[in-house]
This record gives sequence, structure tokens and C-alpha cells, in this order.
Amino acid sequence: MLEPTIQEINELFQSHQINDEIVGVQRLSGTTSGLVLRLESTQDNKYILKFDDPSQIQLVQKLLETYQNSELLPKILLTAQDSSYFVYTFIDGTTHFNRGLKKSWLTLLVKNLFNKYVHYQENDIWGRIEYPRKTWKEFNQISIEEARINIGNILPLDDYNFVNSKAKKIFDNDIDQGEKFLLHGDTGVHNFVYNQSTLIGVIDPSPMVGPIIYDFLYAFCSSPDDINIETLFSSFEFLEQGHIEKSRLIEEALIHLYCRIGLSVKHHPDDLPEYLKAWNEWKQLCEREGQWRIYTID
Repeated sequence: MLEPTIQEINELFQSHQINDEIVGVQRLSGTTSGLVLRLESTQDNKYILKFDDPSQIQLVQKLLETYQNSELLPKILLTAQDSSYFVYTFIDGTTHFNRGLKKSWLTLLVKNLFNKYVHYQENDIWGRIEYPRKTWKEFNQISIEEARINIGNILPLDDYNFVNSKAKKIFDNDIDQGEKFLLHGDTGVHNFVYNQSTLIGVIDPSPMVGPIIYDFLYAFCSSPDDINIETLFSSFEFLEQGHIEKSRLIEEALIHLYCRIGLSVKHHPDDLPEYLKAWNEWKQLCEREGQWRIYTID
């Protein structure tokens, strides 16, 4: 894909009545698909210009417009008529590092994003919108199987069987599958922007459909630090919708943690030792079910 010139970008801005002159362009790399450019202007504003498959841009545009009242998400400024590109605000900060305490940024995430989630109305879609599944159970089964393949011999087969037994217990009894929401779908620390150890932004949505607790637990397990009950419950208390029993919350966290270890093996191997330590502790917690139920009394 050819990178547009600064003159072409300025002509684009002018055609959309954006009164700002672009003077700098930087090509960004990462896991995201398409061409991503960071733009700098004479007014010290920064923007993102992204070219991608139109179906992907339409999905992200719908999510960002749906949750435009969230201060954590970028704002769309313009979109091509054919949805081949769009421009949105750049959130200036750092990712991954200097995050502060997990319970602090996870609580901000709950208050300023998850509590703004709205129900998804189409009845026949679960999981990734571009790869829809018929049920929420099917989506989770596929995620667990993908994790097992990535994990290989790093964890014993008994651990896979243990996770499967928890998933069967949870999702086989989910007759109505719970409330369905439009989710960000990739709420991990790699997509969080921080300023002075405070969460200020969430970027790169991968829109999907499911219970809010999915995005919540995805975030909780997205870094290996502070994977403990105190951190989990302290943030969960601020969730205003999509609640589940705390006993189930602990068991669903086990499933997410197993899937996260699979992703760590594939994408973030340096995090693996810490994740394996957290896994052993969380697995022991779930194995001692009778002892931890004291934590789940509301």
C-alpha cells in the first residue's frame, strides 16, 4: 500500500473541513493490520490515519461511534466514503509500561468503558463479528482449544482437562447464554495508554459480541501481575451491568488465564514465567473450592 504524501493528507483534511495543517507523518508498526500513520500538525495536534479492509474499518467505526461518550476511546474525525480509511484522534502516552496498580487501572476501565457498554441486538451472533459463532459456548471452546495447541507441553494435559471441566460446568448450564453486549474485544495492556501511571486511553478495538465479563476478565489476565482475588473483586464491585456470581467469576478467570498463557507462549514469551506462577496459584485456588467460597459471599 502506497503511503500518501503530506500534501495529499492536507488535501484530504481540507475536503473534510478540518482546519489543521499536517507537517509530519510517521508510519507505525505493530500487530494491527493495514497501514497506520501518525500525523502531527502545526497546532501540535496528533492524529491517526489508518487504511484497512473496509469491513474492518466499518466494525471499528461502529464501536467507536457507539461509545463516543467514553473518555478512554479515540474520536473519529473522518471516514472515506468507501470505508477504505479513517482518521481519529491520537492518544499520547505509553503502553505496557508505568501502568501503576492493576486494581487502579482496571477500576478506571470499568467506570469509563465497561459501564457504558450497550446491548447487541442481533440474536444470531456470538464472538468475533467477522467470524461469528452460533453460541457463546462454541466461542469459548474454540479459544480453549487454540490455547491448548499453543501451550503444548508447557502445562500438563490434566490442566487442560481441568479448564475444560470448568468451562463445561459454566457454559453447559447457560441456557440463555447471558446478556449480549458490543465489546471492544481486545482489552489488554498492549492496547492501553497510560500517562504517569494513570489509564488515559484504550486503542485498537477488535469488536465482538458477548457478556461484559469477557472484556473485564480479558483485561484482568492481560498482564501477569496482581492476578489475585483482592484485585479481581475490588474492580468487579464497580461493574454496574453484566454481573455474575463471584464463585463463577473465579472459575471464568481460570479459563481466561489458561487462554492468556496460550497467547503469552505465542506473542509474549518473556511474560511466561510470571504467568505460570500465577496459574499454579489460581489453579490451587479453584481446586480448593470449599475453602474459597468464604470470599464469594456478597
